[in-house]
Amino acid sequence: MDFTGKVVIVTGAAGGIGQATARAFATAGARLVLVDRDAGAGAEIADALRRQDRDARFVAADVTRSADVQGYVRAALDAYGRIDCFFNNAGIEGKVAPTAEHDEAAFDAVIAVNVKGVFLGLRHVLPVMLRQKAGAVVNTASVAGLVGTPGMPAYVASKHAVIGLTKAAAGEVARRGVRVNAVCPGPVETRMMQSLEAQLDPSNPASIGERYKAGIPSGRYTTPEEVAQVVLFLCSDLAANVNGAQWVVDGARTAVGGAVTTMVKR
Repeated sequence: MDFTGKVVIVTGAAGGIGQATARAFATAGARLVLVDRDAGAGAEIADALRRQDRDARFVAADVTRSADVQGYVRAALDAYGRIDCFFNNAGIEGKVAPTAEHDEAAFDAVIAVNVKGVFLGLRHVLPVMLRQKAGAVVNTASVAGLVGTPGMPAYVASKHAVIGLTKAAAGEVARRGVRVNAVCPGPVETRMMQSLEAQLDPSNPASIGERYKAGIPSGRYTTPEEVAQVVLFLCSDLAANVNGAQWVVDGARTAVGGAVTTMVKR
């Protein structure tokens, strides 16, 4: 998977999966435009990559704002003249609460980032790729886009929507040299899982992690680096006829069914 000279945009670049994927693309020779609303963390990652003689720049952006999304697309084109790969990754977990008790504002916040943010990324990157007649997009969905997780209605709804957007877009661009796929991680060793564990049991978050891992056939969380390698594959020429697909990276959690640990306090 050689990306020498390829131009790659990564949103949510300051998060665990975003960082790991940015590093993997950089190691494979890509030129990177890193995007996140956390300007300090995002700039630090780009600086670290440049110190390793990698070609990386950072753009602070809120993916829910069309002007910001157009801004990071324009920054990539101004710097490099094209966009070869787009990891449409930014997302948030939101609050844990049953649907009957879920806060409306919290629901709206998750939908804005996880659905509107993905849509706006597609809306403004796809025209560039269609003009080029080439490009690969990977949206970050989740196993929560394939099965339900009690206590996370906004997150589950948003990730089902990401898979729907992936399928719709893939069908629209498949004959024009552009591919759109989704990666569906299970629980990953990142800040997001730490946040969920802490919400469920603030006094003993580790106990939630132990219970959750017990329901995963592999017995562990996925690492961000494992997700990153699937993203690189989906963006590579090795996946030239993979389009509109959902690639699960979850240690067989969804394969066995019934392995969904309830995410509601008992």
